[in-house]
Amino acid sequence: MSKILVIDDEKATLSMFKMLLSVYGHEVLIAENGEVGIELFAAENPDLVMTDIKMSGMDGLQVLGKIKAMSPEAEVIVITGHGDMELAIKALNLDATDFLNKPVKREDLEKALKLSEERRAFVLSKRDEVKLTFEGDVTVISVMGSLTSKSDGLINDIFAEAINSDCKEILMIFQEKSSINGGGMDSLIKGIEKAYSHNCKLYIAGLSDNFQSVFHSMGISTMASMYETEADARADI
Repeated sequence: MSKILVIDDEKATLSMFKMLLSVYGHEVLIAENGEVGIELFAAENPDLVMTDIKMSGMDGLQVLGKIKAMSPEAEVIVITGHGDMELAIKALNLDATDFLNKPVKREDLEKALKLSEERRAFVLSKRDEVKLTFEGDVTVISVMGSLTSKSDGLINDIFAEAINSDCKEILMIFQEKSSINGGGMDSLIKGIEKAYSHNCKLYIAGLSDNFQSVFHSMGISTMASMYETEADARADI
């Protein structure tokens, strides 16, 4: 069962979604406008948001943008009218999970729910590959798996949480079987730059000689100290 937030300024549409999604066993939250929807999202942290794209006041694209700014990994499905393909494409470019045309067909809804569930499962599996822990004043980021372009939202969230904790020192540990491709490197650099700009002192341990050379060539060594082993890094903290 998932917790689903539906945002629409038409009461009849809200009632329809609440009844249908409840039949599927989901917990359903409803909001009659974008502003209330954003407040509910922040308070309830639902698994999925479904929002009409054309609403008075804050429209669906604005809702999508605000939710993604709060939580880049949030699953958002936008609901469009027939012929609103341009708006649907704009929503997908803002990383919407999918879009549904009104009137919503049952089979289309089921496909969209399944896609959202699969994306959440993928994100959760990636989350197991990067863990954030706090050891007193030191924030520890452990990388156990592979960092790719698909890790962008996760890396962004991890560094945002570290920075928001007002930490002064971040120890990033790459385990033996971890790896980074080009997309993962880009995401990682953005996170390191953000931490560096917030005056967090960075220690990076466990990288192979090859990756240390790459980090040096990309200027990361000017923002972070690098060590062969975790023990070496901890000795300097």
